[in-house]
Amino acid sequence: MTVVNFTLNGKPVTAQPKPKQTLLQFLRDELHLTGTKPGCEIGDCGACSVIIDSELKNSCIYPLKDLDGKEVISIEGIALPDGTPNDLQQAFIKHGATQCGYCTPGMVVAAEALLASTPDPSRQDIRDALKKNLCRCTGYIQIFEAIEETAEIRQSSKGGKNA
Repeated sequence: MTVVNFTLNGKPVTAQPKPKQTLLQFLRDELHLTGTKPGCEIGDCGACSVIIDSELKNSCIYPLKDLDGKEVISIEGIALPDGTPNDLQQAFIKHGATQCGYCTPGMVVAAEALLASTPDPSRQDIRDALKKNLCRCTGYIQIFEAIEETAEIRQSSKGGKNA
């Protein structure tokens, strides 16, 4: 049987993938990390978003067998080390960007991927980064505002444009 070794949220993981097993199935069914949500399960809605080697991916269609040597960050890896919400998650709460909450983990992961690659995103950058993440409750404005505020605060703390 094939063995796959990868890093998940900073910790080493060894898995023996079943035929056609996805990362989403492994996270939820075997590791009991249920923050990553199943939505459409065909890679269209973004509820299952994770970061793999610094790139946003849909875990519902990502084969577990292809993770050997990779680094994966799920929503559980976004929180602070003590488990409390990080600054982006706090901004989502503050701006009411959570509504029903089902899409929130995928949105937060997508936003973190954006902010890692584009620390000072424009509104259009945010729209483009979230175009594969669907939300039926917020209308997106609160999500955009939470991401913009987080970017501004992070830039200020690093001596960026608002320092």
